Order: sequence, then C-alpha cells, then structure tokens
Amino acid sequence: MSDATTTQPGAEWWRTAVIYQVYPRSFADASGDGVGDLAGIADRLPHLQALGVDAVWLSPFYRSPQHDGGYDVADYRDVDPLFGTLADADRLLAEAHDLGLKVVVDLVPNHTSNEHEWFQEALRAAPGSPERARYIFRPGTGDGSEPPNNWQSVFGGPAWTRVADGEWYLHIFDTSQPDLDWLNPEVPAMFDDVLRFWLDRGVDGFRVDVAHGLMKAPGLPDVDEDAITTGSMESPFFGQESVHEVYRRWHEVLAEYDGDRMLCAEAWVHPLEKMARFVRPDEMHQAFNFVYLETPWDARRLRQVIDESIAEFGAVGAPSTWVLSNHDTIRHRTRLALVPQPPHGVGIGPTSVSKADAEVSLRRGRAATALMLALPGGAYVYQGEELGLPEVVDIPAEARQDPTFHRTNGEMWGRDGCRVPIPWEADAPGYGFSPNGASWLPQPASWATYARDAQVGVPGSTLELYTEALRLRREHALGAGTVEWIDAGPDAVAFRNGDVVVIANVGHDAIDLPAGELLLASTELHAASLRADETAWVRVPR
Repeated sequence: MSDATTTQPGAEWWRTAVIYQVYPRSFADASGDGVGDLAGIADRLPHLQALGVDAVWLSPFYRSPQHDGGYDVADYRDVDPLFGTLADADRLLAEAHDLGLKVVVDLVPNHTSNEHEWFQEALRAAPGSPERARYIFRPGTGDGSEPPNNWQSVFGGPAWTRVADGEWYLHIFDTSQPDLDWLNPEVPAMFDDVLRFWLDRGVDGFRVDVAHGLMKAPGLPDVDEDAITTGSMESPFFGQESVHEVYRRWHEVLAEYDGDRMLCAEAWVHPLEKMARFVRPDEMHQAFNFVYLETPWDARRLRQVIDESIAEFGAVGAPSTWVLSNHDTIRHRTRLALVPQPPHGVGIGPTSVSKADAEVSLRRGRAATALMLALPGGAYVYQGEELGLPEVVDIPAEARQDPTFHRTNGEMWGRDGCRVPIPWEADAPGYGFSPNGASWLPQPASWATYARDAQVGVPGSTLELYTEALRLRREHALGAGTVEWIDAGPDAVAFRNGDVVVIANVGHDAIDLPAGELLLASTELHAASLRADETAWVRVPR
C-alpha cells in the first residue's frame, strides 16, 4: 500500500489534475527496435515534469500479440518484452513518483487476447464447458452456419467468429479480442486480483477501456438496423445499466488503499446524464467527456456542452474531465479544421478527409486547447499535442497497422495517423524517437519542425503555450474554479473563472478584450482584440 494518505473528500488530486497520455509504442524507444518502451518513457519523464502535468496515463504495456496495439491482453500481470520487464515498470513508477507525477495505467476488462490462457483453454474445451463459460460462446442460427445474431464489430465486419466445433464466440472489436462474460463469477474475481497486483506496485489509478461494454443485453437480441449503424455506441452490447455493479465493486477495492487511487471511464455513451452515472460517489472518479471532444468548433454548441457537463457531473459530485485528443481519435488540431468535422477517428477514410489548411488548423487547435485548460475540473493531454502535431494522413497502405484498416479493406483508415512516433530532436535519427532512426510507423519529414528541441524556450511555440497555460492554470487554481458566463457576442465562448476572464473567438469578426492583464494568448495578438480562432486569458480582478 502507498505511504501517501487519503485527502478529505472534495480535495482529491484527480479532481483538478491534468493527465498526460503516453501511448508507449510511439513515445520514446530506448532499445532501438523502432517501438517505444518503458525505459524510453522513464528517460523522458523529466520533460513531462517540465511541461507541468500532474500525472501520466500509460496505454497498455502488458503481454500481448499486439494485434490491436496492446489492447489485446494475453497476461494482465506481466510486461510485454516489446516494452521491457516488470523491473522496468517498477523503475518507471518510482522515478515518476520521485518527480511528483502520479501514474495511471490502462485496464482492458471487456475482452482478452485470443492468446490469453483462458481463451486457449476454451478452444480446447467442449461446448458448454466451464472454460468456455468465461467468454460468450453461442451456437449459430439456422443450421448453425450463421452467427448467433446480427451484431457488427466496431472495427467492421461481423462481431462473431466460428470455431472448429461449430460454436461462435463474440468479439465486439477484432477477432483476436474475444469478449469476456462478466456474469461468470470467475471474471470479476480475476480482475480484483489484477487491480490489487498493480495497486500493490504503486499505481495511482486505472483508465478503464470500453468501460460501457462489459455487460450485454439479456438474450443478446439483434440490433435494430434501422436505428443503429455499424460501430454505434448505443446498442445491446454497450451502455447496459448492470455494468455499474462492476465499478461499485472496484471502488471498494481501491478504497482499501491510501493515496486517493482513481478510476477513469472510457465510456462512449450519450447523453451526458448517462455518462455521469459512471462517476457517482460509489463508482468511478473520472469519465472522459467525449461529448465535449465530439463538439464542433461552434460557439453555441461549445457553451451548451460546457454548461451541461458541469451540471450533470456536478449533480453526482464529480468533476468534468475534459479531453480533445487521444490514441483513438483524429488529432484535434486537424479534426477541428475539417469540413465536415468527423466526430472521432475510427471511421476516418480517404473519402471523408480533405487536408485542412495548415495555418487554420494550428491556430484553431491552439485556441481549443487554451479554452479547455481554463475550464474547471480535470483534463487530459495526448502525447504530441503539446508540440502541435497534426494527424498524419499520408501513411502508405503497406505501412498501416490498425485492424480497422485491414478489416474494412482500406475503406476506413483507422487510427494510425494519431499514433505516429513523436519527434524529440529535429536533427537526430528518427527525430530522437529511437537511437538509430527505427520507427514502427513512418514519420513525415515535417516532424523536424515540430520536434521538442526546436520549440523549447522559443517564444510563441506550441510547447511554450502549453507550458505557460499549465503554469497559469495552477497559479490561478482554474481546475478548482467555476464558470461564470460573459456575453461577448454570439461567436464567443467567454467566461470568468476566478480572477481570469477567458474568451475564445470561434467566429470570423474580431472581438474586443476587456481591460486587464493579458496572461495568455493562443497566438500573438496584434491589438487589444481577438481574431478568428484565438483564445486569450485576461486577469480582471473583481
């Protein structure tokens, strides 16, 4: 157990924290094999401390055949040799804590890898056996040659695969990711042990993958194809009320430990009232605000979602947790400048994307970040966004690795474009990602201009904008503040948070700034007004 003590309710660290997501494959490669690793992450932790974030969230590094970037777990209690060893994980935890950084790790409870020992036992066992009961096996329909129902995978194609003896198993994602049956007592018992394994090692929390998907509707009914499209997040296999019992149980496990350990839900559910149920006092602590992430660059809609978010999460005593980008979505710098704006990354394809104007894209992305980091509650930053990285759209077909691309025969590009290894040094091999230039996805030549060493200490750079915004956020306690709306016109998102007035110009015409001390501007201002796609923070004492 941690030596840290638990704080008073309402003052927990996660309520206001800015958490930095590391996608291990693409952050830093110490070994030179072209894939990021735990040693590389540990070596770069001082940079994250200098950036000013409060915690680091690590996407999966467990043993895995890597068919879906580690979200196909073969052993939840070990590190995949691709990323290092348990000793490397312990070193990372210790060094992060020495730097004052919390560490959140990913947990994937909806499904395992098809190489997990449980699933291999299930394949060797007979239909109806206890081994198969850990997963969702069913006989087919008709003569058995058709799937048990009409469910489609989020990655495209049927959600069922037939095994040699004729039964079918459910996989809401890739065929290599069989869904667990959470009604089987063995499953929650196993995950209790997994939680304690990592809590005992000192992790500060868990981001829970597909938190809305563990329970399926009784009887596994067909999807209403007239109302629900492939991959919809509202279906018989997502958002079932019974899933909340899982998180009440996990809440009790975390309560055994000191240090305000936390759970963050990846729950793609609508409306916000339904998302807020995941963070009731006896369940989880944070839930990614995907409704905010999916909101287009539109002043009215942004004001509305901010209002609704604060109201719905506040009604259950939880903070709103703001997010603009992650490893599953188009980088927000690019996404917010696309017309039409796609909601997230899985469905992006060659016919849905026109290249966004680079200058508009960067200005809008910076303005959106400055707006988000001024809001009360928690926030997440995805690796590379502090460098202003755009989505990489010109990855050759033969280099793409996302199963979405392959399951749809290239009709959907998937998520490789936001997962390209990030640049650290402009003139180094692989832009400093690896010691010899190796990279599991190709890096574009433009990466040199975005490299960290080309931005650190450079006035006006995106890295310095993020660093200053995070410093000011702490200094003015914006994460613990409130939103008081200000009328600055129909194209403005304007509010007061404590002594800071925040204005984002989401329209075209200039907006005057109030008299006061200019604390932050998302781009260099040329007058006492905001142009399109600019955000400013102004200190205006009451």
